[in-house]
Amino acid sequence: MMKCPNCSSKDIGKIGSHQFYCWGCFIELTVNGEKMSVYQVEEDGTLSSLDDLFFGEEAQQDFNQLQL
Repeated sequence: MMKCPNCSSKDIGKIGSHQFYCWGCFIELTVNGEKMSVYQVEEDGTLSSLDDLFFGEEAQQDFNQLQL
């Protein structure tokens, strides 16, 4: 089961072939191979990257725990 790298919620929905949405903290996750990107969904529907908050060793450990 997949867990959100931000809030650890298991309430993750699939919104595309490689896109997921966390209902716990309202972020969108995109997984492409071994790269994961994290986005905040703005009020107007645009996405703002949160990758700078999830960059580094801790983010890689969180990504390795994702079981797709």
